Amino acid sequence: MIAVIWRSSDTYASIAIVVLIAFSSFIALAETSLTRVSKVKAAALVEQRRRGANVLARLIEKPSDFLNAILLTGLVSQLIAATLVGIVADRIFGALGVVVAVIFEVIFIFIVAEALPKNYAVHHPETSALFSAPLISAIVKFPLIRLAIFTVAGITNLALKGRPYQSMNAVSEEELLAMADAAAEDEVIEDEEREIIASVIEFGDTVAREIMVPRVDIVAAAVDATIEEALNTALDSGVSRIPLFEDNLDSVVGLALLKDMVRHIRDGKGQERVDSIARKAVFVPETKIVSQLLREMQAGKYHLVVVVDEYGGTAGLVAMEDLIEELVGEIEDEYDLAEAEVVKNSDGSFLVKASKSIDEINDECELDLPTGDWESVGGLLLQQLGHLPTEGESSIADGVRIVAEKVAKNRILLVSITRVDEDLPLSEIED
Repeated sequence: MIAVIWRSSDTYASIAIVVLIAFSSFIALAETSLTRVSKVKAAALVEQRRRGANVLARLIEKPSDFLNAILLTGLVSQLIAATLVGIVADRIFGALGVVVAVIFEVIFIFIVAEALPKNYAVHHPETSALFSAPLISAIVKFPLIRLAIFTVAGITNLALKGRPYQSMNAVSEEELLAMADAAAEDEVIEDEEREIIASVIEFGDTVAREIMVPRVDIVAAAVDATIEEALNTALDSGVSRIPLFEDNLDSVVGLALLKDMVRHIRDGKGQERVDSIARKAVFVPETKIVSQLLREMQAGKYHLVVVVDEYGGTAGLVAMEDLIEELVGEIEDEYDLAEAEVVKNSDGSFLVKASKSIDEINDECELDLPTGDWESVGGLLLQQLGHLPTEGESSIADGVRIVAEKVAKNRILLVSITRVDEDLPLSEIED
């Protein structure tokens, strides 16, 4: 029988243990909740005028500070609590005190100071973060805590050799798309809104070469053509701006606008040379990021640019409409001729414009055609064959047969795409 003698010092120690365990529980709650709230969510809470949201938003701005403060204070409080438990148990129970202390620390401290608060924070991250942010913000300002934060930051910088490290609140493009998909599935946003989000993300990686009207499709007029001749060329093609060239398309000297040509013909000047009303042409490299190009075109108030290759030759044209369509999809007015770029046949194959981009084909037809130096499905077929195909000639890429259905001069116009069984013998696939 063990005689338990309780002293006043045990009472004080027990009170300290309870306070330290409660504080450790608070720290565990703060650690889990604050690391689960992103900057975007914190900003949304500020917009909702939630109590403590402003403090939370400021805290989230520099997560390494509050995380180091939380880890330090949590560790110190648990160490002191465990030490006091050991001292009290040893004095009361003697040799058995060590066993009692270990059981108490493993079970009680684990459940009360770790598992319960962290599980609650997982299920209620916003409420927990708003509750804990003010006190954690105050703790971060303590001199000893600041010293510890600076020390850890210095060691981290030395370990990383000055390289920046990714914030815990950073969200990758893939994660953002996954969030948009989840929001669309839960009907938080419409499918069209999800598509626009995806377009905006892809917009940042798109270059002018990928969306330009290629050189072979450019409608242009010679500088010595009359205004009336240039107007007829524009009207026949349904364009409102045409480039003007000397000798050939590699020597574009300006642009003629439909409204200028109509105005001069109305004034009886239709037989004057079209270069007399030419506007300045703007040239951009084919590697120009389209998001930058859009901002420049908005600032410069011009609607058409000439895309040049690395040798200075004309590669194509990009209009403001092309940039907007890259974001919101195809825009057709009442004068556009309806012409499907992808037609699904009854046998499951697809008839596709050869100029259709690989990315669009993969999305619309649920394929996985390879990407590379080529932009279009016609370019892929050329790469596979190594020469300009004749009509009916085909190639197989990643389980998909691509057939040249229509070829005009030196250009592939239409291709058909059919899935094939890669396990079949080559002789059967080629039949």
